[in-house]
Amino acid sequence: MKPDGSRVAVVGASTLLGKELLAVLGERRFPFLQLLKIEVENPEAAAPETPILDLSDETFPELSGDAMTDADLDFVFLATRPHPWPSSLESVTKADKGPTVVIDLTGTGHEELAAREWLLSVPSLQGDKLAYWTKGETPFIASAHPAAIVIGSLLLRLAAHFPIKAATVQVLSPASEIGPRGIEELQKQTVNLLSFQKIPTTTFGAQLAFNLLPRLSRARRGGTMPSHDALVDIEARIRGELRRYLDGRIPLPAVRLIQAPVFYSLAFSFYIETVQPASPAAVGHVLAGDRVVVRRSTETAPSPAEATETSDILVDGVHSDSASESGLWIWAAADNMRLAATNAVEIAESLRGRIGS
Repeated sequence: MKPDGSRVAVVGASTLLGKELLAVLGERRFPFLQLLKIEVENPEAAAPETPILDLSDETFPELSGDAMTDADLDFVFLATRPHPWPSSLESVTKADKGPTVVIDLTGTGHEELAAREWLLSVPSLQGDKLAYWTKGETPFIASAHPAAIVIGSLLLRLAAHFPIKAATVQVLSPASEIGPRGIEELQKQTVNLLSFQKIPTTTFGAQLAFNLLPRLSRARRGGTMPSHDALVDIEARIRGELRRYLDGRIPLPAVRLIQAPVFYSLAFSFYIETVQPASPAAVGHVLAGDRVVVRRSTETAPSPAEATETSDILVDGVHSDSASESGLWIWAAADNMRLAATNAVEIAESLRGRIGS
């Protein structure tokens, strides 16, 4: 660790995740000496992602990345998947030869880098393995998907007091999970529908505005086979991370991802069966606390719009299931971008004093 601060690189600083990451670094006054922005050409992007954050703002110290070498870096945040992958990662950091820690927010490429061990981390959760990390262990840290953070946070907190028999979670995913092209298409669909014009469907494959989609059914040009479905990838990532993070501690929940017609923030509908009946009031009391805000049933239910720009998980009043004395329904919302960025920065904060110089 450099005594006067950390040298940080953000790969994909102008992506949605990159912008949010830079904002959180500034708000939390992360002590860095230099900040290097690395833009990576993304062949899958519909258009270049333009920065909306002014890095000359006084929140940040003077940026000077020109003289920075790979060996100088303390932390490299991956806010987008470098291309080509994984060879381009070596041009960003020599983490396997030095102290650089790579924190990946994207969840992509881990299978392609199977020879390297990626440590999945949510520092705010009790029992997170990052707490036992020491210099010399794997410098590759995977920051969990925000949906995995929410699901893991609520289920682990509940199970500590009321053992869980089974759980099912439906996740309503916003357009921002697909990236700028998803936000742009949802906006155009909404405007065009209200003006009775033809809607674009390049990204979602169907009408998403004022609608819900269980999958993205785009068709390949010149054929009838469906093209790559980003929703499937996100769902697989969430399931995989929950399997790695929760296995052996609580029963793994069944998870289903639905594409929702919202721009930002995730929404969750949990159905949970506990081993023994638990009152909704007792469950709400157990869930409430650090980073989790539980509403009374007499208050307005939290929504994705309300969750935007907060790192808190907003939870509605818990309801019992009328057909099962052990069944519980829980509704929650969280800002996907803010939660992902906050978790990644907390990983770096946790490791600052341990990576050495």
